[in-house]
Amino acid sequence: MILGEFRIGDLILIFGDQLSTSISSLEGADKDNARVLMVEVMEEATYVRHHKKKIAFLFSAMRHFAVTLRLAGWDVDYVQLDDGGNTGSFTGELMRAIGRHEPGRVRMTEPSEWRVRDLINSWQVSTGFTLEVCEDDRFICSHSEFETWVDGRKQLRMEYFYREMRQKTGLLMDAGKPVGGKWNFDADNRKSARSDIFMPKPLQFHPDAITQDVLSLVNERFADHFGDLEPFWFATTRTGAEKARDHFVHNVLPAFGDYQDAMLVGEKFLYHSLLSFYMNAGLLDPLETCKRVEAAYYSGHAPLNAVEGFIRQIIGWREYVRGIYWLEMPDYLEQNFFGAVRPLPEFYWTGQTDMACMREAICQTREEAYAHHIQRLMITGNFALLVGVAPKAIHEWYLAVYADAFEWVELPNTLGMSQYADGGLLGSKPYAASGNYINKMSNYCKQCRFDVKQKTGDQACPFNSLYWDFVNRNADKLRTNPRMAQVYRTWERMGQDKQRDYLGSAAKFLDEL
Repeated sequence: MILGEFRIGDLILIFGDQLSTSISSLEGADKDNARVLMVEVMEEATYVRHHKKKIAFLFSAMRHFAVTLRLAGWDVDYVQLDDGGNTGSFTGELMRAIGRHEPGRVRMTEPSEWRVRDLINSWQVSTGFTLEVCEDDRFICSHSEFETWVDGRKQLRMEYFYREMRQKTGLLMDAGKPVGGKWNFDADNRKSARSDIFMPKPLQFHPDAITQDVLSLVNERFADHFGDLEPFWFATTRTGAEKARDHFVHNVLPAFGDYQDAMLVGEKFLYHSLLSFYMNAGLLDPLETCKRVEAAYYSGHAPLNAVEGFIRQIIGWREYVRGIYWLEMPDYLEQNFFGAVRPLPEFYWTGQTDMACMREAICQTREEAYAHHIQRLMITGNFALLVGVAPKAIHEWYLAVYADAFEWVELPNTLGMSQYADGGLLGSKPYAASGNYINKMSNYCKQCRFDVKQKTGDQACPFNSLYWDFVNRNADKLRTNPRMAQVYRTWERMGQDKQRDYLGSAAKFLDEL
């Protein structure tokens, strides 16, 4: 169809984490006068060296989504990574597509990451085409709503934002009040787990022909990237993601709350949902998922602490970190409150360390492109904080190694929550802990060559002395924090000999790191 000087009306660019048929860029578009553009580009696969499973998941999900769109009547121009002429970049592929299709307008939903939005801003000038950037309405809280919520507040805390999201969505609300008489049941969700309790397995999917082609591509083109490619068991379609969601709600959710902070040797998943991959790529609708979880409470299938805990992670924490990301970028990426400069230790890539907790979390990450939030926060993140790894270095590691990691959700969690690099914007205190916490919430210490009960010396758990070394060297920045007051009183009561023992043990470990 020729419309004046244009061959088509809209060229609609869909990014790899926008795999939703209800995405705003498709809304109102004329299927008969539009073409969808989807591209696999080396630039996106290598701006950090992403885990092989992450690349395979996204490329396969994108290819399956293109099939879904075609079946729904859309004309899709899909550029595979190994197609001849692929320029390897969003900009190059957009310009080639403009040349092929001669659209009257280029349309897209706003990207999830700042660097891509910055790129789009440059296209407004370089392409000479009209660009329409639609708001991403898959989130509950818009950018403007979050800015309004922030305005006038001296201190930002997720808990208060979460309460407003509960009221907005009506989830677990009864006549304007929280169901159960409390907003937050987190205190009920800190049980350690025994290795002899029943552990449901996540729903796994056999790779189809499309996925097999992608696995071959990734094995050939990204063989030197971190991580095991197979076995590959992720869902790569909306139908599969919905089956994984239903499996979680029916078989796993009832115990999710009790054990969401627990860690066990050899148990990679425990009672976690493993749905973040699918939500963050667009295969699952977060609000619809929360409604199904809520229904499990009202039907008597799952207890309130489990249901509230899950919903808080999605409409509270997930939405909150997105708001912080867009509010604070691009400067947020450079935050470094403690002035930490240490390079990331090599064992973050190899898993070769005598610390059983670190070995377990890293080896699991290598195998599955997944670790749950406590492994990330209180094991690998805690260690990086204690030894003073440069925040940007640990951020790039998290972004690379986890299949659910996109910068909008990963960066605030890493720099703000895990590393306290924003000086308390996101969290009220550093999440620093000694070996005692790890021993309480896991059985890792029983498998370790270090003794968690020994405080100093070559056989002592390194987390013990590193914790007090962190407290001591950052006293000028943390002493006035009300939530750290008791910690500093304890440090000051120790006496100089005990303090020297801690600092000496930490210094020896750090020298050998």
